[in-house]
Amino acid sequence: MLAVRKVRRKLKMGTICSPNPSGTKTSSEVCNADWMASLPPHLHNVPLSNLAIPGSHDSFSYWVDEKSPVGPDQTAAIKRLARISLVKKLMKKWSVTQNLTFREQLEAGIRYFDLRVSSKPGDADQEIYFIHGLFGIKVWDGLMEIDSFLTQHPQEIVFLDFNHFYAMDEAHHKRLVLRIQEAFGNKLCSACSVDSMTLRALWEKKCQVLIFYHCPFYKQYPFLWPGKKIPAPWANTTSVHKLILFLETTLSERAPRGSFHVSQAILTPRVKTIARGLVGGLKNTLVHRNLPAILDWVKTQRPGAMGVNIITSDFVDLVDFATTVIELNDLLQEDRALAKC
Repeated sequence: MLAVRKVRRKLKMGTICSPNPSGTKTSSEVCNADWMASLPPHLHNVPLSNLAIPGSHDSFSYWVDEKSPVGPDQTAAIKRLARISLVKKLMKKWSVTQNLTFREQLEAGIRYFDLRVSSKPGDADQEIYFIHGLFGIKVWDGLMEIDSFLTQHPQEIVFLDFNHFYAMDEAHHKRLVLRIQEAFGNKLCSACSVDSMTLRALWEKKCQVLIFYHCPFYKQYPFLWPGKKIPAPWANTTSVHKLILFLETTLSERAPRGSFHVSQAILTPRVKTIARGLVGGLKNTLVHRNLPAILDWVKTQRPGAMGVNIITSDFVDLVDFATTVIELNDLLQEDRALAKC
């Protein structure tokens, strides 16, 4: 029976969002738009902190503006160099870490979004933008894209992790939080016990959005969760071997209750890495050749209180990343079946 249920769920989950003319499907076209709704009933009562959930790193960076000023997250030396137009073109190759838009990521199954935001110099209306070296789209536009998807898929839950803020004073924070409220309204989930956050509990409340805010400002709003509730240890390495050792170590140290956990399955370029692969960019220099090995590690994992929870990746469309992570939840079904024997 377990095998039959798995096949049925995969048939439902793995449909094509937008088929291409050739009739074949790429990993970015496999539609996991309703994968949470498609989980078997007994997983509806499992804490979200015990499920395997796919996420993206620098989720918004599918588009950055070469014509805008260099972001305040960069050093003074980089800002001076960026006065040369070619430098910004090269920066773009290293600032972009995703190919898919928010909507496309959601349809592919991504449910955790890594968000870095900033005000923009000379912007009179105090608008907030996504930032990764160069400015991305307006935060408001991204939030509305996510909200549109959630309205069409009322049983899907997302984690929005605002973890870096640049050039933002109190007025900017208030502006951003107001935008979040305007975008999601009653879909926002108030901060409470992590262990009580199950799909069923959220569905009953009609809540779909958990906002994590890595800034003391979170204390002023009940729907902002403190950043400490979603730790995301960072390996900061170019070595796949060191990355996997780090991921294993941090998982073994994970608190079994009281918080979510993000495994950042990403490689971070050093200055010499960028110098050697200047024209190739992040995707061609680091990600393409190493992502298969990272995916192999993902396939060996198990979700649960001491297992993986949220796993993030760069360029989530290059391999079957989201589907691979989602299918780890089948192991929770197998554990249940074994327990009955």
